Amino acid sequence: MADTMRQQVRIPVPQQQPRNDAADGPPLVSYVLPVYNEVDGIRRFHEELSTTTATRPEFDYEFIYVNDGSADGSLGVLRDIAKNDPRVRVVDFARNYGHQIAITAGLDHARGDAVIVMDTDLQDPPQVSLELIDAWVAGAEIVSARRRTRQDTRFKRATAAGYYRLLRRCAEVDIPVDTGDFRLLNRRAAEELRGFRERSRFIRGMVASMGFKQHEVLFDRDERVAGETKYPMRKMLRLAADGVTGFSTVPLKMITRMGFITLGLALLGIMYAVTLRLFFPAVTVSGWTMLMVAMLFLGGLQMLSLGVIGSYVGRIYSEVQQRPLYIVQDVIRHDAD
Repeated sequence: MADTMRQQVRIPVPQQQPRNDAADGPPLVSYVLPVYNEVDGIRRFHEELSTTTATRPEFDYEFIYVNDGSADGSLGVLRDIAKNDPRVRVVDFARNYGHQIAITAGLDHARGDAVIVMDTDLQDPPQVSLELIDAWVAGAEIVSARRRTRQDTRFKRATAAGYYRLLRRCAEVDIPVDTGDFRLLNRRAAEELRGFRERSRFIRGMVASMGFKQHEVLFDRDERVAGETKYPMRKMLRLAADGVTGFSTVPLKMITRMGFITLGLALLGIMYAVTLRLFFPAVTVSGWTMLMVAMLFLGGLQMLSLGVIGSYVGRIYSEVQQRPLYIVQDVIRHDAD
């Protein structure tokens, strides 16, 4: 409740404190698991995750499910899972805030010596999370799961590959290609990431910007076991825009370059118009076509430039409002009434 009030009045969320028994017990691994309308597959996911982690009894585990305003009965399934598994906590949002905010809330509530972020649709295989843990034990501070293959449509594979490579060229930080939010962070990296409180969030870019000793694990991404994708084209484009505007000023620089190019073309057009007027006065009416093309071109360029600038201004407007990132309606635990 105290953390919720702090978030509502925009007081920074305090760093999570280590467990009291951390010195005596095994290391704690926290799983941050965003959920949005996954009623058909969430129980199977938890069973597979529990079976997988049972093969590594040298660690303690906690499973933090963040219900991102699901409207399909997912919360009821999560309540039942928490009732039967003392390792489970369910953070229930007051409404839908989006995947990136759900990850943020899970990180805010995680207490582990390592934190693993993964989706609950079984496209991220739980078995791969053990490979992330192995890399952490070997000394890595951040371990990213990089997709070697993915079971998606050809269009989505092509656009995702193109976007990640374009972003890497444009961004001011080195964002790994073909990696999503499936990764492990050690305690120090997780605490640093909690300090990033901007609203337009692109977490994979934030993680890349922190530095630390990073490692990649290759894996084959599976198909969804149930339900539909929660990232339709509209949300994918919004996330892509957040990635570009959050970690690159290239669009603004491109506006400047287009301005110089347009200025050069305009000077050529002026020279052409003056030449016609002076040396070919009988055909000056034919310049009407060029005039219309120039006006439409310049008008379109101006509107595009205003749109790019507006995207950056919109981010500033959103940040200065100082509203909370999310509001938690309830935190459900095994021992709760």
